[in-house]
Amino acid sequence: MEYETLAFLHLATILPAFLFATVIMFIKKGSETHKTVGRFTAFLLLISACISLAMPARVGPTFYEHFGLIHLLSLIVIFSVPKAYFAIKQGNVLMHKITMVNVYLGGFLIAGFFAFMPGRMLNTLVFG
Repeated sequence: MEYETLAFLHLATILPAFLFATVIMFIKKGSETHKTVGRFTAFLLLISACISLAMPARVGPTFYEHFGLIHLLSLIVIFSVPKAYFAIKQGNVLMHKITMVNVYLGGFLIAGFFAFMPGRMLNTLVFG
């Protein structure tokens, strides 16, 4: 698949995941709405992380001429989302909360910051 196609698929999953994750922070924890939106957000996060692994790194050093440092965030998300899910299933609310806050900070805010850097595709799409 072409890089641009993968990038748009990634955006099509990560943008709603970001919006839903933001909403989740403001709704009652443990409610049916929180659980339903949370499951859907987790699904979007995992799909988005898998898509991003198929996208070759375009900035910085690469491993096997494909994987870059940004891919570490994808792996963290792929590991952390199930970790948070199983934590809450076992009643470990604190671990669930810490893990999901870290996913939000690293997966959305830090990765998003770098995605908007000059020369990056998202920067060009938004700012021209």
